[in-house]
Amino acid sequence: MKHRLLSWMLMAAVIALPMALAFVLTGKAILAFVFFYPLLMSGFWMIGGLSFYLQRERHWKWGETLAERDVPLLPGMPLVSIIIPCFNEARNGEQTILAALGQHYPHVEVIAVNDGSSDATGALLERLAAQHLRLRVLHLAQNQGKAMALRMGALAARSDYLVCIDGDAVLDPDAVAFLVRPLLDHPRVGAVTGNPRVRTRSTLTGALQVGEFSSIIGLIKRTQRIYGQVFTVSGVITAFRRQAVARVGYWSLDMVTEDLDISWKLQRDHWSIFYEPRALCWILMPETLRGLWKQRLRWAQGGAEILIKNLGALRHWKNRRLWLLLLEFTLSALWAYSFALSILLHVLGWFIALPAHLRVETLVPPAFTGLVLASFCLLQFVVSILIERRYEKGFARSLVWVVWYPLVFWLLNLLTTLVSFPQIMLGRKRRRARWVSPDRGIHSLDSKP
Repeated sequence: MKHRLLSWMLMAAVIALPMALAFVLTGKAILAFVFFYPLLMSGFWMIGGLSFYLQRERHWKWGETLAERDVPLLPGMPLVSIIIPCFNEARNGEQTILAALGQHYPHVEVIAVNDGSSDATGALLERLAAQHLRLRVLHLAQNQGKAMALRMGALAARSDYLVCIDGDAVLDPDAVAFLVRPLLDHPRVGAVTGNPRVRTRSTLTGALQVGEFSSIIGLIKRTQRIYGQVFTVSGVITAFRRQAVARVGYWSLDMVTEDLDISWKLQRDHWSIFYEPRALCWILMPETLRGLWKQRLRWAQGGAEILIKNLGALRHWKNRRLWLLLLEFTLSALWAYSFALSILLHVLGWFIALPAHLRVETLVPPAFTGLVLASFCLLQFVVSILIERRYEKGFARSLVWVVWYPLVFWLLNLLTTLVSFPQIMLGRKRRRARWVSPDRGIHSLDSKP
């Protein structure tokens, strides 16, 4: 009842605040916020990304051999457990398992958790386990969700260091070494998130996401790491300290996005989260608009859930380090509703005579404003090429397709926020979060780019 009341109050505030501002500010002022907030955030991410690059990446080398790549050694050669939740992964699972077993760091065990798959995943995993002694397979009788699969894998693991990846992800051969070294060097680091690279590019939708993960998500991760907190680890590739996840109660079973939830649980318990861009992982992403929409809506719903779950605790001074993340998320939601309000005021102006200060004459930015936005977009891609070129061959060529992706990114953010907040805050009952097979691209890929 308490959470439901809080949801109603927060939902009312998110919707009412832009409307209240409309009576204080002019329609032009609201429209200015709509256009210039993305520009401000773009500049913020570029500065943060460049700061991270200059401090931590500038002197890193990238080559073809282990010596040239300067892969870190793991003192004491600790055992590392790679946990792979699998649900209907008969098509992609073998490549994932073999990549995990093929790590250059030799002291690993691989735990594949078959989460009640309805296809041939179970038989595939048993066949691979018979061939590879370092692979263990756990079978859950029915679909319990990714969070439960991760829990079971963590409880079965023999190591204090857990590398968790998705059942369709392909680890770079040195990913484990890069992920685990910060856990050995820094006792208060609870998780290290890696650098996912998109490998589904047979459609424009897939190709666009190559630029998104580099020019937007990569910059965001670097920026957040600079000011000390990370909004979410990457669910597809993250290493965890077993003691840390055990202390916070492992992954929650009733959250839409378990990766986002564990990130906030760890940071509320004062564990640090690092970002390691050299820990590469090749992933499958949606290549249809429908698949992309469903994925991003789930991400937005997860963000709304996290806001509701943590809002009460964040008022305490001990959690002040998370306030900047809360401010960033709140402004993003406010931007979405302000954009919706500006559209509403523009449309209403066609039919009724609005007060002069409420009129929004046009939704098209002035020529100068559009030029500034386009220039920032291009600059953002230049920055991302400077930073990311060492992690992927031919990366710059991919960006030919994504010059205008920030426009798509903010449009998706707008629509998913408008839909997800009412769904989560007013309608969704807390229950076990189970998964279904997502859109993993139109054509399968035999190898990484």
